[in-house]
Amino acid sequence: MRVFRGLPNAESRAPCALTIGNFDGVHRGHQALLARVNEAARARGLPVCVMTFEPHPREFFNPAGAPPRIAMLRDKLEALRTNGVDRVVVEHFNHTFASQSPEAFVKRILVDGLHARWVLIGDDFRYGAKRAGDFASLKAAGEQYGFEVEQMPTVADPSGARISSSGVRASLVAGDLDGARAALGRPYAISGHVTHGLKLGRDLGFPTLNLPIAHKRPALAGIFVVRVHGIEDAPLPAVASLGLRPTVDDSGRVLLEVHLLDWHGDAYGKLVRVEFLKKLRDEQKYPDLETLTAAIAHDVTVARAYFAAPGGASAAPASSDAGSAFDTAPGSRTTAFSTSATDRIR
Repeated sequence: MRVFRGLPNAESRAPCALTIGNFDGVHRGHQALLARVNEAARARGLPVCVMTFEPHPREFFNPAGAPPRIAMLRDKLEALRTNGVDRVVVEHFNHTFASQSPEAFVKRILVDGLHARWVLIGDDFRYGAKRAGDFASLKAAGEQYGFEVEQMPTVADPSGARISSSGVRASLVAGDLDGARAALGRPYAISGHVTHGLKLGRDLGFPTLNLPIAHKRPALAGIFVVRVHGIEDAPLPAVASLGLRPTVDDSGRVLLEVHLLDWHGDAYGKLVRVEFLKKLRDEQKYPDLETLTAAIAHDVTVARAYFAAPGGASAAPASSDAGSAFDTAPGSRTTAFSTSATDRIR
């Protein structure tokens, strides 16, 4: 999969089958849409292209009121890759982009920039300044410029409820990992490179892997039972903290800290994926390090009990293959987790 920051250069502008969206979480609704793009692309001999945005348009227009993020860019790209996408254009969303008229968006982006021959949009898709463009206007533009346009109906769960990023986000905010897993079609996970930290966990007797979180408002926060892919051939049991670390840090920086239960070694620089299995509790601010240490020890005990219980080690439907957790959609590609395409996205 090739990833472009902004529109590709002229040499890379091969005709394509295209869909456009934020794809936060790449949930089952997104997966159904991508499966349809794959089907149309194969029938026409075209590559599959996705245009997505960074930052999220709602973050751009209203940073304080924007919804929490489900996925970091790396994880979104990995999910798109495993759902058969050949090219991803990560468009920088700014005033210039947002102020384009619907007509300019079609001519500059779809026709001249991406050479789209077939375009699929969701039933809530709008484009151009003030969201003035809709399916009808895009269909008319396709007739003018020679590309096909199709609209994807809402994808619902077995109860009839719409599968959406908002629903996944709400489940994560509530700590409902089972609900998030059902909508995503895979366990919720965060990946990143292990970085050096303050070594406080080591001083307290609980060394951690540190993964910085790019977004100030992740949808999930708290203390969790997790397992970690990317260090050994099989996933490793662990307990993790995702949040602001209020007892030891007042910077407002979000960090994912993971204590591996039965592994010791040097993991700095490794690209790992942390798979969330069960929420234990919310973050708390403790009066001193002694109280914090006792709380961590209790969390470790609870996590060990979780993995020791019947079915605990296989509670989430993912195999020991570090690349398999995303491989859920029809036509998805089973390849190694650490890929050159996503490894360059930090």
